[in-house]
Amino acid sequence: MERKEVDDKKEKKEEEVVHLRREIGLLPAVCFIIGTVVGSGIFIAPKGVLMNSGSVGLSLLVWALCGVLSLFGALCYAELGTSFKKSGGHYTYLLETLGPLPAFLRLWVEFLFIRPAVASYVSLAFGRYVVEPFFAPCAAPTVLIKLVSILGVTFVVAVNCWSVTMASRTQITLTFIKVFALVLIIIPGVIALAKGKTENFQNGFEVDAITLDRLPLAFYNGLYAYGGWFYLNFVTEEVINPNRNLPLAIICSMVTVTVFYVFVNVAYYTMMTPAELLQSEAVAVTFANRALQGLASVIPILVALSCLGALNGGFFGSPRMLFVGAREGHWPQIFSMIHIRRHTPLPAVLLLYPLVVLMLITGEIYQLINFTSFARWFFIALATLGMLIHRYRFPLHPRPFKVPLVIAVTFTVVCFFIVGLSLYSDPWNTGRSCALTLTGVPVYYLTVYRFRLPHRWRHIFNYCSKQLQILLEVAQQEVQTY
Repeated sequence: MERKEVDDKKEKKEEEVVHLRREIGLLPAVCFIIGTVVGSGIFIAPKGVLMNSGSVGLSLLVWALCGVLSLFGALCYAELGTSFKKSGGHYTYLLETLGPLPAFLRLWVEFLFIRPAVASYVSLAFGRYVVEPFFAPCAAPTVLIKLVSILGVTFVVAVNCWSVTMASRTQITLTFIKVFALVLIIIPGVIALAKGKTENFQNGFEVDAITLDRLPLAFYNGLYAYGGWFYLNFVTEEVINPNRNLPLAIICSMVTVTVFYVFVNVAYYTMMTPAELLQSEAVAVTFANRALQGLASVIPILVALSCLGALNGGFFGSPRMLFVGAREGHWPQIFSMIHIRRHTPLPAVLLLYPLVVLMLITGEIYQLINFTSFARWFFIALATLGMLIHRYRFPLHPRPFKVPLVIAVTFTVVCFFIVGLSLYSDPWNTGRSCALTLTGVPVYYLTVYRFRLPHRWRHIFNYCSKQLQILLEVAQQEVQTY
């Protein structure tokens, strides 16, 4: 009897131990990637790709190449994710391969502008698609769009603070809704093609319309729509059997997304001329008005839910980077704590909320894609370069999944090429992005490399951290999960 009680206590202890659980299987992992990749991009970016590529044929080629490039990158990250079992994505891989300064800078730009910009961009798209149908054909009030966007962000933050299981179930549901939305666009397009509606494809490659300096921007818009293939690597410690499920989920989801994206763009061109596509504010809605008269009112709702899914994926993955950064001592300790009952990284999720809301209220968001893309792609290129260096320096390090060398080299070279060309084609935004990234260097040397804050500041800081810990009911992990 006593022994049974002791065993019960032991089991109870294991249940009560504060740590992030492995709760993400293969289906949630695939849904997590597809659900985060398919956001507002495919419904908004076709305009940017066509505008910068100059012809229908070339724009379809850009979409296919962006898919292949994203798959190459995802395969590199599958190797990194199985070689280094920690969560944290880009941050962890830069830390393990190139050292603490590049890793800290990645963390710095993620929370200074990449994450708030991407989240506010997606949530504004959500707000626009919810509000505009009620005001058509007039313009919807900007204040109302921003208000609905903030409500969307609030809902996603609440779900991610509440429970990991709830967030992953929400993601699975929203992913199935997105796939349904894409199929709804593809079917009328395929039917129209079968009936011989191919006039927009006749002069597919108009050579005089191509301008090489604009081509990187076409790729940026396309790659933006594929952005998110690296999110599963943020939560490696919560994936069941990551050696098998991480590469499998990445390959399945990226092949699926690429096929869907190319077909969706083909469907757009069956119903719209390039000029009409460029004039459209919301490509998917214009398409629905032409091809799906009976269902035209449903498309904005589906697109809004699609944006919500991408937002949820971002808020699920990104705080894990901050969580791991704090655990490594690169960010205040409070952010490496998790809720004692809900087992969610509460402080890391909550930090993002005011940053996103602030950017939503102040920013005008179209140029933000080019602004954030530079920093994003530069650090992805650095991470895969780090992987190649690590392979050379530590050939015996266990690598359960190994990407072919030609894929890793191709991806790294293309990334650096795109980053370099963007300096030429959009120097102003790229320069600002570069300058903001470099502001992290003095911060690193003052706070991380040698902790040089005055004693009084340190005392105030520690007091605030302790009060926050009590208020939020959070504690350090009691079990090592990597």
